[in-house]
Amino acid sequence: MHFQIRFRTEYVYDAPVSDNLNALRVRPATTSGQRCDDFTVRIDPEARVGRHSDYFGTEVLEFGIVRPHEKLTIDVRARVVTAEPSEPPDVPWPALDTEAYAEAAGEFLLPALDEPEGGTLDELCSAARGQTPLATVQGLCDLIPDRYEYRKGATYVGSTVQEFLEAGAGVCQDYVHLALILLRRNGIAARYVSGYLWAAPADGGDDSVEVETHAWLEALLPGENGRGEPVWVGADPTNRRLAGERHVKIGHGRFYGDVPPVRGVYQGGATSKLDAAVEMTRLDPQASARA
Repeated sequence: MHFQIRFRTEYVYDAPVSDNLNALRVRPATTSGQRCDDFTVRIDPEARVGRHSDYFGTEVLEFGIVRPHEKLTIDVRARVVTAEPSEPPDVPWPALDTEAYAEAAGEFLLPALDEPEGGTLDELCSAARGQTPLATVQGLCDLIPDRYEYRKGATYVGSTVQEFLEAGAGVCQDYVHLALILLRRNGIAARYVSGYLWAAPADGGDDSVEVETHAWLEALLPGENGRGEPVWVGADPTNRRLAGERHVKIGHGRFYGDVPPVRGVYQGGATSKLDAAVEMTRLDPQASARA
């Protein structure tokens, strides 16, 4: 699919601020199934933008505004082409116990620092385990939304998995953080993915929709017959499905804190009001990211 994306973020401060330093992770990644054809970012007040790739390979845009200002606008535009991923490999559990898998998994097998303690997580971990690693990933896409309600306002961006479990509700970020713990406890490497999701009805609908930045996960599955290269497979527990051509990836990390869309600090005692919106427009549903 071929999308045009506009991500506009505006901060309004109730008093002048200065030394406003920001890091953006908003550019769609280029992967085997996704291609970013065009990307621009405009900052108001105007600022020089530096670019680099972080530890996980996500492009980071950094800028600073030294002079006093009462409003900051970040206007990001991109064109991206995606393709439906290949059928994921479905191999038995023993295929995880290889040096090649452990090497590819790296830190994405390590437990989270804030894992809850107690029977709830133990029971979920047992319930999540399927007949194969792929079945486990697919099963989590139903298990978590079956057990926990999707409800905005039930948690906030800094909520822990324990707080999500206690609330019994949360949003995509919470679903993914819980899924990462359950997969890693079952020996499956998994990473947090930040991006955009085309949320128009599957049977057509509007060609342009207002969405929000979205989160899903990628799980590392052993290659075919357990001998091929391990494969990262996207899964979206919020929407009860594996990730596909409607998912536009920005980047990945161990958890949300590694790939926030916008992170910044400024000097001054002012408070800010945030207004953010993402608009996705379908340009050509027949386009493919694979040449």
